[in-house]
Amino acid sequence: MAGYYAEKLAAERLERVYALASPPVTRYLEGEIRFVASRLRPQEALLELGCGYGRVLAPLQPRPGTTWGIDSSRASIGAARRHLHGRGQIALAVMDAVALAFPSGCFDLVACVQNGISAFGVDRQQLVREALRVTRPGGRALFSSYADHFWPERLAWFRAQAAAGLIGPIDEAATRRGTIVCRDGFRATTVSPAEFRALGAALGLEPHLQEVCESSLCCEFRKE
Repeated sequence: MAGYYAEKLAAERLERVYALASPPVTRYLEGEIRFVASRLRPQEALLELGCGYGRVLAPLQPRPGTTWGIDSSRASIGAARRHLHGRGQIALAVMDAVALAFPSGCFDLVACVQNGISAFGVDRQQLVREALRVTRPGGRALFSSYADHFWPERLAWFRAQAAAGLIGPIDEAATRRGTIVCRDGFRATTVSPAEFRALGAALGLEPHLQEVCESSLCCEFRKE
């Protein structure tokens, strides 16, 4: 789905997606931001993968530590520059999350929230490996997906997006708990606790799982 987010769900259209959030979805989104903030000490260097128009980075500013945001969409990075203007020293770049143009060991925290681990449509092992490559020893790579019992709110949100023409009509017959399928080829999946554990086992890593605001499943991998 990387191309879908880079071309169709980018910049202003992505902002419209979040404008459609119901109160429970808003609590979920804000809860993830608070969780990222809680995992970040003031002077630490932060990289956000899939920063979009700067929705997560904006409330974290200004901060003394180095802050980077990358996204595969040039339009979204342009929107982020406008949205984050005057909020602090934030570096932004168009970049592939599985081929980061950073030397190894640059960041204390690499964050990939809002189900990016599924939405990016890339190999999950490769994504985690690359995030940890640019993480300093002792640092963390944080990923999030949806908690299972948040499914009704998530599905309602995606139905609202479809009704607004931001994504294709939902294929109700193909959609099942945890996976949303649209008739234009868009597909939104979920990473379960078992899948995060299996991912960690495949990489020789211990996943630290935590449910946030009864809506988000956060998984942190630490670099020894």
